[in-house]
Amino acid sequence: MQNNTPFSWHRYHITPIVGIVRGLDLDTVRQIIKAYIAAKFYTIEVTMNTPNVAKIIKDLRLNYPNLNVGAGTVCTMADLDKAIAAGAQFIVTPIIDEEVIKKCVAMQLPVFPGAYTPTEIYKAWALGASAVKVFPATKLGPKYIKDVLAPLNQIKLMPTGGVSQENIKSFFEAGVVGAGMGSSLFDKQMIKVKDFEALQGHFTAIRNEINLFVKS
Repeated sequence: MQNNTPFSWHRYHITPIVGIVRGLDLDTVRQIIKAYIAAKFYTIEVTMNTPNVAKIIKDLRLNYPNLNVGAGTVCTMADLDKAIAAGAQFIVTPIIDEEVIKKCVAMQLPVFPGAYTPTEIYKAWALGASAVKVFPATKLGPKYIKDVLAPLNQIKLMPTGGVSQENIKSFFEAGVVGAGMGSSLFDKQMIKVKDFEALQGHFTAIRNEINLFVKS
C-alpha cells in the first residue's frame, strides 16, 4: 500500500529544517528516523546520489506517514522522474534547471532550487520556487542573507551548506524560512557507534537554538 499524502507545510514549520541524508543505507536511515521524529523533525531529503535512493524514499513514505520525504541533488529531468516515481513529496536541487523547476510547479510539487547570487536567487524564485536554497552558504553567512533580503524581501530563503548548531539561530534572525543541514545534523560519529539516543539529543539541541522561530 502506497502513502499518497502530499507535502505538509504544517509539519515543516514545526521544525523548519530539511535534514539531508547522503550515502547512508536503509537500515541506518530507519534508526535515524526514529530519533528524528522523536525530536520533532519532520522533513528529510535523500540525495539522488545515495545508493538505493528510490528504495529508501519508498520505504520512508510507506512506514513514516508523518514525515515529509523528498529527493535532493536533483539535477536533471531523469533525476526528477526517478524521484517522482519513488514517491518524493518535494524536490531539492543544487542548481537552477528551468525544466525541472517548471515541471515541479506544474505538478504543485514543492521545489527548493539551489542558487548563489542575487540574480540566480531571483530567477529561481521567479520560476516558482517554494523557497530558494542558498547554496553553498558556507562562506556567505547570515550577513549575506540579510543583505539579499533587504531589496528582495518577498523571497523565501533556505541556506544550505555550512549551517550548524553554532550559527543556525543567526540565519533565522537574518530572515530565512528554513535551513538545510547534512553532516552537521546527522553526526557521523554518533551514527557510526549507533548512539541514537545521543543523536536525538543532538537534534533537540539544534531545534532549541531556533525555538523562537518554530511552531510547537
